[in-house]
Amino acid sequence: MQPKLTAKALCANKEIGKISKVIVDPLSHEISHVVVRELNGQGIERQVPISQVQEVVSDEEIILRCSLEEFVRFPVLERDQYVTIKEVEIAHLEDHLHVEPGEILVPLPRLEQGVPRRTFFANMTHAIGTLIALPLVYPVLKYLMKPMFQPYDNAWFSVGNVKKVNKENIGFQFKFTRGFKEAFMPEQQIEKNIWVVKATPAVQQAVYEGNDKKFYDDKGDVIWVNKSNSPYIGYSGKCPHLGCGYKWRKTKNFPDGVFLCPCHLSIYDEAGKVIDGPAPRPLDVLPLKIDAGGELKIIDVEYKAGVNNQIRLL
Repeated sequence: MQPKLTAKALCANKEIGKISKVIVDPLSHEISHVVVRELNGQGIERQVPISQVQEVVSDEEIILRCSLEEFVRFPVLERDQYVTIKEVEIAHLEDHLHVEPGEILVPLPRLEQGVPRRTFFANMTHAIGTLIALPLVYPVLKYLMKPMFQPYDNAWFSVGNVKKVNKENIGFQFKFTRGFKEAFMPEQQIEKNIWVVKATPAVQQAVYEGNDKKFYDDKGDVIWVNKSNSPYIGYSGKCPHLGCGYKWRKTKNFPDGVFLCPCHLSIYDEAGKVIDGPAPRPLDVLPLKIDAGGELKIIDVEYKAGVNNQIRLL
């Protein structure tokens, strides 16, 4: 029997709170903690080890083996150190735990713990026994079906003004709309996004390694060159792992921020380098230029996801 969310938690026959979330240990494949929201009206949530659950009386009530004094010494939940099952797109675990999507937390692995992210997800996927949602890989399949003989679209798109990028080594998102046509289908307008970083010399060096970056058309001719000393760097908005969208996020271990793909927890630094996760290569750098008015313009280059080398698709 498993307690439902909102089940009462009792210590020494006294109700002390209600279960608000559960935490899953991806290595043991079991619930490691229940999160108890205190009844003091302050919304404090404490992580209680599952070993402290003495008895599950019913779906609506559990008894903890700890005293009240011991309970208040359990750590307060640090929400930014966890992602939800919904965020990592691993479905149906909630069906077995009487909870709703978003209420099951999975620890965001800390790099210093030495848990390889590939092992993390292999274990989690094995434990849940489900497949990653198809919509996540659809963008990749779509471009794989695109005729490879079709010339690349090397048009420049204006995405916004550089004034928005007002801090160094921080990711700033720009959204834009472009037309896209597949085979015999009518042209569609699709929304896309890129990320731009105002890079310090150290980040420029990490990205370009002292060399200008050349971009080529389908015939092998150079269409643009990003200068290695340019302070502004644009990244494709699609994660090189499976083409999912990612975001800039601050965490306890990375207080200044990192690029985090919430689908499978690939983590990149401001230079686009992979610092953890299943991504096979760094973030894809885009051709980028700035006009006299400060408008950022990019060529919407896309590469095949899931491979080590850049294979241009669009």
